[in-house]
Amino acid sequence: MTTASGTREVPHPREQVWRALAVLEPYCAVCDVSYVVEGPAGTGASFVCVPGRLDGITPPATAPRGEIVEWQPPHLVESRLVLTPETWTTRIELDEAGEQATRVTVTVAHEPRGGSRLVQRIQRKALQRLVERTVRGELDKLPAHIAQVPR
Repeated sequence: MTTASGTREVPHPREQVWRALAVLEPYCAVCDVSYVVEGPAGTGASFVCVPGRLDGITPPATAPRGEIVEWQPPHLVESRLVLTPETWTTRIELDEAGEQATRVTVTVAHEPRGGSRLVQRIQRKALQRLVERTVRGELDKLPAHIAQVPR
């Protein structure tokens, strides 16, 4: 498994940051991804995600599927997204960072599913860089995600 983590403080209350990052809306304009959530919000809720807007169209059967594996509002959400060759896990932790500020820690883990151990070993450094870039990208998008949530 390849893992990376990063932290950033944002000048917004934790509840607002929670709504921006943990509550899956049908469409996220920041990521240009649509979500179809099955079941109530919380641990065990499953979802399907597809690029772009669905606008009432049923997602294809081959769409990536995910699950909320940990849910502790307004502090922690962890999701697992299963793709054919790999599994991605994203953990978001929110902590108070002073008055009206939140410390956001994002941890991303990548785990190959099957395949040759030799190939995995050869790709390890490239995967580490990919996971680190993913974390930086998620942290860079925090202001845009928070801006979507009404105060």
